[in-house]
Amino acid sequence: MTSAAPSEIAVHREGAVRMGFFTDTTVCIGCKSCEVACKQWNDLPADGFQFRKGGSYDHTGSLGAATWRHVRFVERLAPSPAARAEAQAALAAGAGGHAPSLPAAGSELPSVEALGGAGGGVRPEEVPDLVEWADERREASAGGDGGASAGGEIAVSIVGAGDVDVGEAVAAMDRWLFMSDVCKHCTNAGCLDACPTGALIRTEFQTVIVQPDICNGCGYCVPSCPFGVPNRDPYDGRAAKCTLCYDRLQDGLEPACAKACPTDSIQFGPYDELVEVAKGRVIALHERGIDTAYLYGAADEPGEQLAGGLGAFFLLTEPPERFGLPAQADSPIQANAPLATAAGLAAAGVAALGAIASFAISKRRAPR
Repeated sequence: MTSAAPSEIAVHREGAVRMGFFTDTTVCIGCKSCEVACKQWNDLPADGFQFRKGGSYDHTGSLGAATWRHVRFVERLAPSPAARAEAQAALAAGAGGHAPSLPAAGSELPSVEALGGAGGGVRPEEVPDLVEWADERREASAGGDGGASAGGEIAVSIVGAGDVDVGEAVAAMDRWLFMSDVCKHCTNAGCLDACPTGALIRTEFQTVIVQPDICNGCGYCVPSCPFGVPNRDPYDGRAAKCTLCYDRLQDGLEPACAKACPTDSIQFGPYDELVEVAKGRVIALHERGIDTAYLYGAADEPGEQLAGGLGAFFLLTEPPERFGLPAQADSPIQANAPLATAAGLAAAGVAALGAIASFAISKRRAPR
């Protein structure tokens, strides 16, 4: 079992075991129900609601002091035929160590069609405004033979004109990956190690929480987390992050995000049981031909664990960097603890010897 040091557990309760999250990205549909449930239960402010060019339904953007759950939208970007041909030509010419030429900043960039829908390298003005497009289509349909009164006829008109193909849109969902990100509640928690006031503690469920009444807003926890989870509240300066709904756990309830997830992408339970469930899920996906499925943050060999093992771990089918996750992670303080401790003890020894020598010399020089 992957467990934190017993001395780190600040709250003790008989029969309590480590609890955690298992997030299966292969069944996440990006609905953001977990985000909404998290904000509602923890009384967190909204992140705003604004459609913009080049944007999406991801108004959150990232984890923060007021956003403890964040569903990432990751598009599988495929190179255009032109870029693929250029790369193959470069390899044939023996230039395997060099990337194909890319347009310099400010130069003429290809259109969306030329990029094959890749989305990268496109100027903001080249990205269509979907809201404006929908309004134009609605006005055009209202002025046609179908009339403006029949909402269903407007929808049929749009599809009939070839602008929207529902079947194609559903098939295009495979281009997108979704992942509900959250605090990892690490076994080796850098934020907890760095906190100078004891505001960050490990509970009886081996989760890491912030005690806001003890936090002094120093911000040491922010750079100490390899996942960029803790953040300071812009209003009072204190740190905040996911608590894994500690108040609900104390009453035997599952966290709000897991409760609201409609596809069971977020699963909650005893940590060891979740790891076994996750291993079985990976085996099942491999048998179905999805060989890229793997666990991130759990079931690793000793010495290869991320931050000693993650209390909230994930099933991924792409490299972790595609989801904004580091390939390697550990508590910077625990990683350097042996050297830092040795250096500290050596410095203390030198200081003690200096104090003793100074006392002895001053005693000899004292008048008799």
